[in-house]
Amino acid sequence: MKENKLKSRIAEGKACYGVIAPTTDPTICEYIGLNGFDYYMIDGEHGQITASDVTNLVRACELVNCTPLARIRSVDKKLILQYMDAGVMGVMMPSIDNAEDVSALVDAVKYPPLGSRGLGPIRAAEYMQGSMSQKEYVEFANEQTLVLPQIESMECVKNLEQICKVKGVDGFIIGPRDLAMSMGYYDGPGHPEVKQLLDEIFNTILASGKFYGTVAGTSEAAQALVDKGASMILNSVQGLIKTSSKSFLKERK
Repeated sequence: MKENKLKSRIAEGKACYGVIAPTTDPTICEYIGLNGFDYYMIDGEHGQITASDVTNLVRACELVNCTPLARIRSVDKKLILQYMDAGVMGVMMPSIDNAEDVSALVDAVKYPPLGSRGLGPIRAAEYMQGSMSQKEYVEFANEQTLVLPQIESMECVKNLEQICKVKGVDGFIIGPRDLAMSMGYYDGPGHPEVKQLLDEIFNTILASGKFYGTVAGTSEAAQALVDKGASMILNSVQGLIKTSSKSFLKERK
């Protein structure tokens, strides 16, 4: 188990930048880390990613000092266990709408006494070959791992104050596109009503003592979010490629 440098950086009050990608290629993780990003979000919801893929993606992240996180498709304890055992240091969970769902997520991510994650001689525990005792490893793992429910629906917004009270939750990631669609805006989150609701969500989370992250397509948008208190800024590998490609090709005749 490695130190979660992302979690430490957030605790120091610093904004962190990362990407999400559905790819199974560990080389992409290396590119991202070498370019200075703080974290890499493995997209196990939209990507065709296996447990073996997760292990190699995590290894690549570790080589370039980039914290490996994952979005996992559902609160499936055995599936979450495979991701965590491979060395993922935090879980962003989509489609999670109430305190009961969030409590189940915490239970799956954390070892006892905080949760009920099973323990075995797995990669995250250095196959029980390292210098830590079992007790030391369990306590360290519980300290280092991040629990990040994703806010994507009006149902989740309605229950947000109760969700914020769930012990073991570190912060939240807001998905503005799905949230906008949940509000009836199918063309995107650019509407004033969506922007107003996002600000309300940000304030509710910060008032609870948790942190939040969300997506930004440009450095200007990222800075505006940091100015509002965001701790995690998220772009996509596809988005970065698209933006840089358009910039590179704009003078093409």
